[in-house]
Amino acid sequence: MRVLITGGAGFIGGNVAVTLAERHPDWAITALDNLKRRGAELNLPRLREAGVAFHHGDVRELDDLLVVGEIDAIVECSAEPSVLAGIGGSPDYLIRSNLIGAYNCLELARRTQSFMVFLSTSRVYPVAALESLRRVETLTRFEWADDQALPGASSAGITEAFPLAGARTLYGSTKLAAEMLIEEYRAAYDLRAVVDRCGVIAGPWQMGKVDQGVFTYWMLAHHFGRPLSYIGWGGSGKQVRDLLHVEDLVALLDEQLSDPDHWDGVVANVGGGRACSLSLLETTELCREITGNSVDVEATSDVRPGDLAIYVSDCARLFELTSWRPHRDARAVLTDIHRWVLANETAIARAL
Repeated sequence: MRVLITGGAGFIGGNVAVTLAERHPDWAITALDNLKRRGAELNLPRLREAGVAFHHGDVRELDDLLVVGEIDAIVECSAEPSVLAGIGGSPDYLIRSNLIGAYNCLELARRTQSFMVFLSTSRVYPVAALESLRRVETLTRFEWADDQALPGASSAGITEAFPLAGARTLYGSTKLAAEMLIEEYRAAYDLRAVVDRCGVIAGPWQMGKVDQGVFTYWMLAHHFGRPLSYIGWGGSGKQVRDLLHVEDLVALLDEQLSDPDHWDGVVANVGGGRACSLSLLETTELCREITGNSVDVEATSDVRPGDLAIYVSDCARLFELTSWRPHRDARAVLTDIHRWVLANETAIARAL
């Protein structure tokens, strides 16, 4: 099997490439990346040691993809992943990377008749609709009430039946538009593809930022003694996200690559669900316990554009299709991140 992984030196792409190469020594794995994001260079030795071929290219340029040659499958991990991207400035890089890049990947898949695994996002669901849901407040977090006026929402999280009308951030809109292109390519060209709407993915080799990779960002701050902020909702720190270890995600992608016919046409939420979710307040306590360090956390009531009090994926549709389940809980995810930081402290500090 010849597999191309776009964004292959990034956090998700790098882990996908290395782990698939370890699981399938007989597969030919190629990673493509433009190395724009700081920290991506740390993955190059990992890729080389795993036997992954690296191609320095950009999904915004179709020719950069075509020179890779014949492939059997493409895992589209490339993206500008920040939910704040384009706000207050030009959206050019965001749209060209996420939408034009997805189009170029589809063209490669069409020309090579390869199977496409597209990593989309939970951010395709509209902000105002999510914020309109009834929630309750506990001592450490916000929770959604079970009884909701909108379909596809309950205390278990958001399903694929949740209404899609409304604004969802520029980042979310580029990913949803790419999903629509994929469906049209399936209909027009018999392209086989699966769409994974991922929530927060976390784990080693992630250069977390406040607007992307928040759980790794929180752990890095505790390790290096950097200040943090609870932003919005009165500075309570009770906003909640579910999280999924990157290796759990790779196990699912491996299954999808190994059985394209079963997964063709599927659009499904992929996340940790309510069982593997944390508020920022809970994350602070876990990071303190794991690292032994405490940091200052400022409270500010201003809500950032596109931010949410809660997002949790209900993965019932996915679970109907597979025996795959997340294996690592929230503490295990954060502990694994901490081990990685301890083992690579100098290199991480330089990249940060």
